[in-house]
Amino acid sequence: MAAFPTFLTSLMAAAALLVPMTPTSSMQRRTLPLHYGVNLSSAGFAPDKLPGVHGTDYLYPNGKIAEPFAAMGMNTVRLPFLWERLQPKQFGEFNAAEAARLDQSVAAFAGFKTIILDVHNYARFRDQPLDKMSRGGEALADLWSKLATRYATNPRIAFGLMNEPHGVSAVAWRRMVDQSIGAIRRSGAKQLILVPGVRWTGGAAWFDGGSDSSASAMTGVKDPANNFLFEIHQYFDRDNSGTSSKCVSRTIGRQRLAAVTAWLRKERAGGLLGEFGSSVEPTCLAALNDTLVFMESNGDVWRGWTYWAGGDWWGDYPYSIQPVAGKPRPQGMVLKQHLTRYQRAAMGDKRNAQPAR
Repeated sequence: MAAFPTFLTSLMAAAALLVPMTPTSSMQRRTLPLHYGVNLSSAGFAPDKLPGVHGTDYLYPNGKIAEPFAAMGMNTVRLPFLWERLQPKQFGEFNAAEAARLDQSVAAFAGFKTIILDVHNYARFRDQPLDKMSRGGEALADLWSKLATRYATNPRIAFGLMNEPHGVSAVAWRRMVDQSIGAIRRSGAKQLILVPGVRWTGGAAWFDGGSDSSASAMTGVKDPANNFLFEIHQYFDRDNSGTSSKCVSRTIGRQRLAAVTAWLRKERAGGLLGEFGSSVEPTCLAALNDTLVFMESNGDVWRGWTYWAGGDWWGDYPYSIQPVAGKPRPQGMVLKQHLTRYQRAAMGDKRNAQPAR
């Protein structure tokens, strides 16, 4: 019974965030996101169990799991999965059963504008960093050549090169990025590519490491099809990990993203916030809303976002936005405020399309 007042308080706090303030003229010159959605991540669960048992250790999400998010107005799903399950041996063929499961999820999400294929491996294969392998970059490029060939004719697919590279050299990672982009484009696929940095591709850590920073190594990335975005992740808790129910402040998101936003603008590049999330604690809900406002106010740079996370297997994870008994979570209410304006903008109702505060 003690949890009910806390939940009610959080709902009230979320509702309070739904009151927009008048946008500034600079906001009015910005554009709203092209991609907005959720991570449905259960196919990437249990990396310590390879290959694992589908339905027991991990689960590819289906249309029923995604339905509440489509109903909210989201148009994007980020679909994490493990490299080793799909391609058990580097340079080998795909596991037929696993590839079929991936195909089934892609088909189930056909109502979404964008389906991001996310290799959720942290720049590793069987827990070995790719930059410590003699052919790590070639192996990743081979994976992407096969995936791009498989989905080249599906315009809804986007290619997320790698989830949160860390413990690898930024300079080495940049070489792998170039190899994978080249492999995808040589396959004939022209869809969106998402390019992460190192150090968990964290926005607050983009300049860490000096000459081996993401900011240094990722300068000047080229795509023959000119269709890529940098994928950035950013959480609001003390250590940027997305594991705590407490957030630093109501404005911590914009503070941590300010420098990488300026870098993206200098690069004349776009970004997608691939992971960010919030507990129901009021400061966190305010930080969630403020981060969305910040991205909308810098829409020349920020082209989309995918919230972490949805899906039925999250249990009591504090950032989950999977509805409970059909009822939205407080975080979902904050997201819905923004999604409603995106929908109105798409329908031409400019009076309601400006960024909220």
